[in-house]
Amino acid sequence: MTHCHSMLQSLRQRGFRITPQREMIIETLAHSDSHLSAEEIHQRLQPRSKTINLATIYRTLDLLVEQGYATRLVGGDGKFLYATRQQSRHLHLICRKCGRFFPADYEGLQPFIAQLKQIYGFQVEVEHLTFTGVCPDCDS
Repeated sequence: MTHCHSMLQSLRQRGFRITPQREMIIETLAHSDSHLSAEEIHQRLQPRSKTINLATIYRTLDLLVEQGYATRLVGGDGKFLYATRQQSRHLHLICRKCGRFFPADYEGLQPFIAQLKQIYGFQVEVEHLTFTGVCPDCDS
């Protein structure tokens, strides 16, 4: 069973209605290889359904985040970006000038996470971590 279908099945089991619009939104997000904004999901769905609107997309994305199926982060341009939990545990560097995303090595965070546990007794659960700064192209 694909990740997308297991999410849909789990939502149904929790008593949520799966409308054709919700199913298309979930499929689009689950099959994406990158984080998507609600607007990007809307653009991708327009050829399939002219009736789907941004309000429906935002409500579905909010539901996915609230129920723990997706995560939300703020992109370099200030827009919310979404990804499924399947795409979790990764680190981003976002240029505050050009807005580009740069993937970074999550494993490099392990010593820092262990230090937080040791000093504060806090068990950090990193899903998405984003650092903003200036990329080499914009820094020159």
